Amino acid sequence: MIPPDPESASPTLSCPLPFSDYDRVVLAHGGGGRVMRRLIRDLFVREFGGDELRRGHDGAVLRPQGPIALTTDAFTVSPRRFPGGDIGSLAVHGTVNDLAMCGARPIALAASFILEEGLPLDELAALVASMAAAARACAVEIATGDTKVVERGSGDGIYITTTGVGELLRAEPIGPERLRPGDAILLSGPVGDHGVAVIAAREGLTFEPPLRSDAASVVAPALALIEAGLDVRCLRDPTRGGLASALAEIACDAGLGMTIEEAAVPIEAAVDDACELLGLDPLYVACEGRFIAFVPARDAAEALTILRREGCPSAARIGEVGERGPTFASGGEVILVAATGGQRRLDLLSGEQLPRIC
Repeated sequence: MIPPDPESASPTLSCPLPFSDYDRVVLAHGGGGRVMRRLIRDLFVREFGGDELRRGHDGAVLRPQGPIALTTDAFTVSPRRFPGGDIGSLAVHGTVNDLAMCGARPIALAASFILEEGLPLDELAALVASMAAAARACAVEIATGDTKVVERGSGDGIYITTTGVGELLRAEPIGPERLRPGDAILLSGPVGDHGVAVIAAREGLTFEPPLRSDAASVVAPALALIEAGLDVRCLRDPTRGGLASALAEIACDAGLGMTIEEAAVPIEAAVDDACELLGLDPLYVACEGRFIAFVPARDAAEALTILRREGCPSAARIGEVGERGPTFASGGEVILVAATGGQRRLDLLSGEQLPRIC
């Protein structure tokens, strides 16, 4: 970040865009000069606040009280606004959720913006304000960042990359390597909402009832499981590739099989109908406000009680981890048991079912 320029400081203006003489992003907004300084000082620093960001250094100095987790993610969602969120709030929620899946409480974020020449500055301001509001709601500071501008036609308005650091709540790792046969598989809520909401907005489709993304922070319910002293084996948010892909990845990494009861997986009727119309499998459609938790079977009932208390009323036990054996001969297989009794394997997709959804 570039520090504030005291010589060009001016009182707050009544103009809705006090940070620029332009109404659209121009190359000078990434050129390191006065125009860029004003954009950073009067938009990003103003909205994100925080002592570290105001220092104007090239990085933030963080002083966590214990071991930290680090994650980074890029966001290119199209359209930039969708029912239930936008690229700004999504950049915050996606990153704090990744930290929570590590068993870490978010401390701070760094944000990098790639802006395309011609992006309306009032739209940029609205997206930054949304991002700032999401950060405040998640009690996380956007502490440092970077801004670049590319020529018109070289991007799609705005891309955002966020890096997050968080304080681990316990020393034991949380990951696929800790899975054991018999572990319960829990899901915090209905799947597929985000992906179908974004594709409907992109294609101008209208559904009744209206589709809305589930994009939100899952930090509170995820960390509540750990703080309750439960032996949380693994956590994962089913983003790109959805529930099925997340389970398949974890099963492969753990070298163990899984059995999922199709009837137990919560799916909103509107999402199910939209997927049928669009030819999509809701189990492979991205979520941005849900997560999977693996716990010992003895902890499953208590874990569900905690999740429902922490704002996940549709949380459900959807299956269990299996042994290697005749059903899972090679390990790493996920078997979906249909309500009719039939079975099918949930595997990783060979490509991307829905591009540009996060």
